[in-house]
Amino acid sequence: MLKYLLRRLGVAVLVALTVSVITFSLIYLSGDPAIALAGDSASNEEIEHIRKAYGYDRPIIVQYGDWLARAAQGDLGRSHYLKANISDVILTRLPNTLILALCAISFALVLAIPLGVAAAIRPNSLIDRFALSLAVVGQALPSFWFALILIFFLGIQLRWLPITGTDSWMNFIMPAIALGYYVTPGVMRLTRAGMLEVLSSDYIRTAKAKGLRPPAVLFKHALRNAIIPVVSLAAVQFGFMLGGSIVIETIFAINGLGFLAWETIQRADLPMMQAIVLVLSCFYIVITFLADMLNAFLDPRIRVT
Repeated sequence: MLKYLLRRLGVAVLVALTVSVITFSLIYLSGDPAIALAGDSASNEEIEHIRKAYGYDRPIIVQYGDWLARAAQGDLGRSHYLKANISDVILTRLPNTLILALCAISFALVLAIPLGVAAAIRPNSLIDRFALSLAVVGQALPSFWFALILIFFLGIQLRWLPITGTDSWMNFIMPAIALGYYVTPGVMRLTRAGMLEVLSSDYIRTAKAKGLRPPAVLFKHALRNAIIPVVSLAAVQFGFMLGGSIVIETIFAINGLGFLAWETIQRADLPMMQAIVLVLSCFYIVITFLADMLNAFLDPRIRVT
């Protein structure tokens, strides 16, 4: 287990370094950052002054090393637009995005896994057709459109839930449903397919022949093996929710990293955009690493691959 952990940790570190290089390069993708800061009407003297003030006149490899060293210490620089420390801004916005993503993935798993298991136990039954229909609708319905439907019925017509803001836990219900329902079909269908495959395997028939009770066969033997690919998918989808919640946070006016990213793009605040990409990428790497560890715990055969 320790050898597998160190190997996966090494891969995670290499991926993080690669992401850092790509993230650092973002500031040069739009051209000369000094010109972007100075504006089109700035003189050559003003551009050169800004280039020296921000250190853009140094070799790129030196700039990258300095930026990476400061980022490793939690210093992500200052926002050109907000004139504030980027780390402080991100720490203020990050909790809302994490709460939204956790609520959304919890909603998706609580809905998808039981439906997938029930559909696999009774294939071609009414519950199976209902689960597949729900998956088709969820796959075809855009999350922003579903969010507007929820706002209209639950927020405006019935007035059950608040529409915008983050004042209480009720503010996260509609955004979590809108964001989580989009990933529910994939999780449900993968659970169903995995359960169907496992339930038809020889060791399940052997367990039944030994007289084990159906709940023990289903949850202790079948679901534990069928859930392994679901863990990996859930980790990927959770990372997607962290980085892909821009539309949902904008619709519900949730002051999180997604909404901050939208504001940053509008303002062309390159250091802030750089920091958001780096932070979300690191979260994604950590989440997938933890998913690998959980899968190795569930299936010892993974540790020797």
